[in-house]
Amino acid sequence: MQNRQWLINGNPRGRAMRSDDFLRNEVELSPLGEGEVRIKVEYLSFDPSLKGQMENIGYADATALGEVMRASGVGEVVESKAAFVPVGAKVMGLLGWQDYATLPGDQVEIIENHDLLTAYLGPLGGTGLTAYFGLLHNGKPKEGDMLVVTGAAGAVGSMVGQIGKIKGCDVVGVAGGPEKCAWIVNEVGFDAAIDYKNDDVKKAIKEHCPNGIDIFFDNVGGPVLDIALARIALYARVIICGAISRYEMEKPPPGPANYFNLVFKRAHMMGILVSDHAKEFPQARAEIAEWMRQGKITYKEDIQEGFDNIPATLNRLFSGQNFGKQLLRMD
Repeated sequence: MQNRQWLINGNPRGRAMRSDDFLRNEVELSPLGEGEVRIKVEYLSFDPSLKGQMENIGYADATALGEVMRASGVGEVVESKAAFVPVGAKVMGLLGWQDYATLPGDQVEIIENHDLLTAYLGPLGGTGLTAYFGLLHNGKPKEGDMLVVTGAAGAVGSMVGQIGKIKGCDVVGVAGGPEKCAWIVNEVGFDAAIDYKNDDVKKAIKEHCPNGIDIFFDNVGGPVLDIALARIALYARVIICGAISRYEMEKPPPGPANYFNLVFKRAHMMGILVSDHAKEFPQARAEIAEWMRQGKITYKEDIQEGFDNIPATLNRLFSGQNFGKQLLRMD
């Protein structure tokens, strides 16, 4: 049986990705080894961090030219030599950009609730868990806190805002365009939205946060981070999750000019990598799932179609085309 794959064929560090950064390939599937399972990939997950993995910037295992592009996904087990992973099981894991993934059975997780299949790549997956641990562990929200989230219509940002509301925060989201801003207020439940494409962000933050920002959860970096640092409240918590504004720059931009306000306000700035909390994933998933059952969490999926569209689907994240969690359904 043939297995279609997309291989890493370039390092896009400091530039936009190109079509020749990926190479289409087909290989014959080899027999399973003892303890292995073969999964037919059904859905793939896309996050800006995939570009960082290609660049080998240090927070994930190094990649190499010629290897299958990595990505989380969900699929169905079609062959198994692992007794604890039966044929027919729906599983999630690091499946990669390919039709079939062959992995040790202990590297996949069985999904019991098939109705929430794609949710395991969103609110119950890496994006939801990043929001959960970034806000609750680093942000330490409390009733009445003013929380500002950038990339607020994205998979992580929209979850951060909703968890913030559950914890009693006033939530302002920064997003791009009227449609996304309307969605985070009218459907997701943010208190206010700032359209960075059309609004004066500095003026809007001052208007919505008259007493300053207690928690700033940043997925974007760049000028908005600098504006927010100028408006932080005493003992503020600044969480750095992503910096999509700089992902295609050849050289890192200068640091924010207002960073010294961290001293004046005795504030904390911390980064979040969800892998640091792996032992706590089951408890976090259970709590998020309960919030979903209670109707406190809503989420949006942007689902593209087809193996041939995989590289273009990743690029949607950097052009701002995606609206919600970016997924792809395989052929």
